[in-house]
Amino acid sequence: MKFVVAPDKYKGSLTGHQFCEAVESGIKMVFPEATIVKKPLADGGDGTIEVVQDYLKASTVKVIVKDPLFRDITSEYLLSKDGKIAFIEMSEASGYKLLTKKEMNCMHTTSVGTGEMIVDAIDGGAKEVVLGIGGSATNDGGMGMATSLGYEFLDVDNKILKPTGENLINVSRIKRAKIHKKLNEVQIKVACDVTNPLYGEDGAAKIYGPQKGASSQEVEFLDQGLKSFAKVLHATFGVNVQNIPGAGAAGGVGAGAVVFLNASLTSGVDLIMEMANFEEALDQADWVITGEGQLDNQTLSGKTINGVIKSAKAKGIPVAALCGSVNISIEQIEEMGLDYAVSILNQVGDLEKAKATSYRNLELASYNFARLLKQSLS
Repeated sequence: MKFVVAPDKYKGSLTGHQFCEAVESGIKMVFPEATIVKKPLADGGDGTIEVVQDYLKASTVKVIVKDPLFRDITSEYLLSKDGKIAFIEMSEASGYKLLTKKEMNCMHTTSVGTGEMIVDAIDGGAKEVVLGIGGSATNDGGMGMATSLGYEFLDVDNKILKPTGENLINVSRIKRAKIHKKLNEVQIKVACDVTNPLYGEDGAAKIYGPQKGASSQEVEFLDQGLKSFAKVLHATFGVNVQNIPGAGAAGGVGAGAVVFLNASLTSGVDLIMEMANFEEALDQADWVITGEGQLDNQTLSGKTINGVIKSAKAKGIPVAALCGSVNISIEQIEEMGLDYAVSILNQVGDLEKAKATSYRNLELASYNFARLLKQSLS
């Protein structure tokens, strides 16, 4: 039998690789001759870099860039072994993890550093850039990122503006004369798993502004800024960014990436599966085994398990989910298309104990699943 093991991590407990090892151990106790294909995945969030590094056989590139408050920091991104694909996490240069709680205010933060990483990758010869945009501290519409690539943002007096959220409303004109010469030679893909529009009740400022340090008054100001910015983008590029699902991701970087970088916005898990040659791995598979720390309502929208199910079901392959906890109904399990779903917890205890015993519990759950499968085949 052939099993493809394709999990996300158990956050704070097991990496995707450790999940694969535990499942392989449990299955081989029952099917010692089974073929186990390990394909740990991620959805563009925490832990994605580790997964991508393996598939791209990538090295780490260190570069000095600006943090969200324009301070110099040493950041890093991944470059594939052949030097053609760069994987950049926005949070490494423009993320909230780089700021103290007192420093958090997306009125004053910038995505300049993200743009500087993109420039470094392009100058280094990369022909494709994959950009993960989770964990940002910004609400600048991608203006900072674009500034690093040579765009200039001018006010009504033709003065160049500082690329921060509070200046969105002051942008009157965008100059493109100094754009990086190699930008149009590079394909840029953005891992984006949200569908928020740029502005409005579900937009970047109103949904994410408060958690990025903006007061209620500042949220309204930023929302008006994004609306004004969208008009300038439409006049300059002929694109109505408000109609782009995900335009409001990362404080408007979703919209900015499309117009400034000619980027495509796509599902994070789809991008990682492409890097992993996941479709090829599914050939002749009897089962796909996936999992994550918690199977819940969020799994239904853009998470790793959902992406795995779609790919497997397209080929008629059944899917089992072995998760830390299962917090959805029977109807939802059936709606998702799972053929088997179980929590690996086998005793009552606290969260820390559950994490500490995850490997053993997952191994046991895999063994029990394999035993059940063997009985059904006999």
